[in-house]
Amino acid sequence: MTTPHAPVYLDNAATTRLDPEVLDAMLPLLTDHFGNPSSIHSHGRTVRTAVEKARKTVAMLLNTSPAEIFFTSGGTEADNTAIRSSIETYGLTHAITSPLEHHAVLHTLEHLARHGRVELSLVNVDENGHIDLAHLEELLRSHPRSLVSLMHGNNEIGNLLDLNRVGELCRQYEAIFHSDTVQTMGHFRHNLQELPVDFIVGAAHKFHGPKGVGFLYVNAGRTKIMPFIHGGAQERNMRGGTENIYGIVGLAKALEIAYRDMEQHRRHITGLKRRMIEQLREKLPEVQFNGDSANIDGSLYTVLNVSLPPSDISDMLLFNLDIAKISASGGSACSSGSNVGSHVLAALPGIDPDRGYVRFSFGKYNTTEEIDYAVDTLVGLYQKELMN
Repeated sequence: MTTPHAPVYLDNAATTRLDPEVLDAMLPLLTDHFGNPSSIHSHGRTVRTAVEKARKTVAMLLNTSPAEIFFTSGGTEADNTAIRSSIETYGLTHAITSPLEHHAVLHTLEHLARHGRVELSLVNVDENGHIDLAHLEELLRSHPRSLVSLMHGNNEIGNLLDLNRVGELCRQYEAIFHSDTVQTMGHFRHNLQELPVDFIVGAAHKFHGPKGVGFLYVNAGRTKIMPFIHGGAQERNMRGGTENIYGIVGLAKALEIAYRDMEQHRRHITGLKRRMIEQLREKLPEVQFNGDSANIDGSLYTVLNVSLPPSDISDMLLFNLDIAKISASGGSACSSGSNVGSHVLAALPGIDPDRGYVRFSFGKYNTTEEIDYAVDTLVGLYQKELMN
């Protein structure tokens, strides 16, 4: 077994390495161009120009208007803005989501429901994590003019949602449709002239940009919401607070690179994912894969959720991988003791809590050597356990 020279990073769904081109674009805003974009003097105007250029870049890539792009501190703030502001602006009393959503959505809606702001309905999911669209329509028929929040690509099991189908259902029942697109932004193309959505979001650090910056798209033809953060006239009165200038410039550059190189990177990353699936199936016959993550053409190609045979080492899998200098993530299907567990896996019917679960997520900087090392390490851990 060949050990890579550096630690192996296979947790790209959590965050990605900053692209050197992005750093180069950000550096002038960290050093020479330091003005406040709200100032009317030349230092401020220079920086304001950089912000608006970044906004135009993002809008062009998504095929929408710059007036519909609002910069935020990340995906969580963007999700909160879409959810809370639309409920407040339109006086919505009912919301629909799924038990598989990111906590930025699920916890926000649960909080609003606990405080009596909305009634919350969870749409059914099957054992593979597919959204029951027939049940969604039943809920919409009973509660028209709801807020619907369903993610495009699941960060744990890689399932993809048909945005067009859900968006059409929402339009049919006059519902507002928000989709957390954090995991697919920069990895799939979003044509906002064609997608029937009201809100989508992005976070730069998921596509090789900086942390602490994201954006919210607001469909101006259908929705106009009140601000979530008050205290200033920034972002056209939609978000108070001095802008994260270097972050915004980095986000736009990262998204530009992602679109420029998307097909090349998709081929590379898909090849790595296929290699891991094939090797695990060959060397560990009892292996399984959760959700659609092993469906090469029908899932989020950056994510593979591996279900490993029941073993005494299941609770220590991530620890043992870390010792071997492999960074991955995961969680059990339960939440007993100190193990917080995965709410996504726990929501899937039929998940075996005794199996070990690891999410490997891939990026453009990963290599076949790293995949081989990760597979051999994982297999070695189980073979060692069987010998004891």
